[in-house]
Amino acid sequence: MKLNRSTDTALRIAMLTSASTARTTVDELAERLVLPRNQVAKTVQRLQRLGVLVTIRGRSGGVLFAESAAALTVGAIVRAFEGDDEVVDCHRPACPLLGACALRGELRRAQRAFLDVLDQVRLGDLAAGAAGSVLLGLGHQRPTGPAPGAVARRPRRRPAPPRATGPEVGTVRTR
Repeated sequence: MKLNRSTDTALRIAMLTSASTARTTVDELAERLVLPRNQVAKTVQRLQRLGVLVTIRGRSGGVLFAESAAALTVGAIVRAFEGDDEVVDCHRPACPLLGACALRGELRRAQRAFLDVLDQVRLGDLAAGAAGSVLLGLGHQRPTGPAPGAVARRPRRRPAPPRATGPEVGTVRTR
């Protein structure tokens, strides 16, 4: 099973914010995780509604990992962002094997097993040990290249020197 981008972003934000007790801003999260700001802002809003993050408005505002979020599981976050859809949609287009298909049941069983494993991992445990040090060090080394979400611009072209025209083109001067 492959997680969509918003789920991946949500888990990264949860891990980073759980590693620190300090407030952080959406801009700082985007920079440290090397993600587009708009993507981070939307994900932060969803995580706040789920109770993973606490957001504080204003000049000294920011984002904090909610104390109660440490008990939430990775499986709960994946379900919230991915939904309850099956791995394969057997109805679009309608599969002629639908009534007698053994694969559909096995895919459901595999998906349940995947989520059961993630239900055993708590968000509060993701920043334990060496992972916490790595998470806290993210973004402190300045990446090279454009900022996350920045629009790449073409370098300015200098005007070409005027072309020579007339009889002097292609002639060689001698002393």
